[in-house]
Amino acid sequence: MTHTDSPAGPQAASDRVASIGPQKGGRILCFGEMLLRFSPNQNELLLQSPALTVRPAGAEANVAVSLAQFGAPTSLATVLADNPLGRAARDEVRKHGVDASPVVFKPGRMGLYFLTPGAVRRPSEVLYDRAGSAFVEHVNTAFDWDQLLDGVEWLHASGVTPATGPNGSAAAVALIETAVRKGVKVSYDGNFRGKLWEQWDGDPPATLGRMLAGATLAFADDRDFALVLKTRFDDPDPAVRRRRAAAAAFAAFPRLQRIACTLRVQDSVADQALSAVMLTRSPDGVIETQAEAIQLAGVIDRVGGGDAFASGVLFGLWSGWTDQQALDFGLAAAGLKHSVPGDFNLFSAEDVHAAMQDNGFDIRR
Repeated sequence: MTHTDSPAGPQAASDRVASIGPQKGGRILCFGEMLLRFSPNQNELLLQSPALTVRPAGAEANVAVSLAQFGAPTSLATVLADNPLGRAARDEVRKHGVDASPVVFKPGRMGLYFLTPGAVRRPSEVLYDRAGSAFVEHVNTAFDWDQLLDGVEWLHASGVTPATGPNGSAAAVALIETAVRKGVKVSYDGNFRGKLWEQWDGDPPATLGRMLAGATLAFADDRDFALVLKTRFDDPDPAVRRRRAAAAAFAAFPRLQRIACTLRVQDSVADQALSAVMLTRSPDGVIETQAEAIQLAGVIDRVGGGDAFASGVLFGLWSGWTDQQALDFGLAAAGLKHSVPGDFNLFSAEDVHAAMQDNGFDIRR
C-alpha cells in the first residue's frame, strides 16, 4: 500500500483544483426518500417551546441539491406524498436546479424526522417518523428501473433506503443490479441507520452487501465493512483498521474502485476538525490519498456534512479530476456545509474553490 499526503495549507489544495473546470459528463441520478426535518429553536430541546422549523431533507436529496449547485446535471428519483407537503418538497429541490421529473407522487404521508441539535457536550439526537410514508409503501412498484436509468452515467444511492423496510430493500437492490447491467457507475454511501433497521426483521449485512457488490465508489469506513463482511478489524490505530477494511472490501467486491470517508475529531459539538481519506484500487495495490484536516470552530449544523462530502468527491470524479483534487474539493464542501442550518449544501463550485484559497475570514467586498 502506498501513502500520499496532501501538501500543507488551503492554498496548496486550491492550486490542485481551482484551475480545473467540470467536464461534460453524463447525468447523475440520486435515488432515495425525501423527508421533512423539524427542529426546535436554537439550543432548545424538542418541544421545549411550541416553535419548530421545517426544512427539506434526506440523504440522497442532499447530494442531488449539492451536485446541482456545483453544476452537474442531476436528477432525483423519489416517491412523495400526493398532497401539498409532497409537492412543496419537490419544489424545494427543483428550485436549486435538480431535475425532479423522475419524482412519483403516491397516496400516503410524508416521511419526517425531528432533529434536536446538540450544544456544548450534549450530542444531537434524531427521532424518525417515516413508517408508512408514501415512499416506504410504494417505492418498489413506482418505477421502471431500466427506463429510470436511461441516459444516466452515475447512480447515487445509500444504505438509508433498504433500512426503511422490505420495499426499500427490494428497490435498492433492484436498482443497483439494473445499473450494473446497464453499465451505469454506482456511488454508494453506507449511511447505516440502526434505528430504522431495528423496526423490522431485515438483514442488513446481506442487503447492504448486495448493494456494495454493484458499487464503483463507496463512502464507507471500517465499521460499514465490518457489518457487511461479518468480521472485525481490531486495532487501536484507526488508520490500520481503515486499511485492513479497504483490503477486505476490494477483495470481496471486484467492481469497487474507490473508498472515501471523512475523519472527525470533536472537542465539543461546536468545535471539530474534519479530514478525509480515499483508498483506490490499482494494479500495484491500494493507493491512499489524504486531505489535511480543516478546523471547524463554531459549527452551525453538521447534519448533511457527509452528503456534502460525497457530492464533492462525486462531482470531482464526474469532472475527470484526480483523486487528490476530488478529495480536497469534497472536504472543502463538507466544511462549508457546517456553516449553514438545514440539510442542504447551498454552495456553488466557485464558493468551494474560494474557501480552499482563503487563509482568513475577512469580509469579501
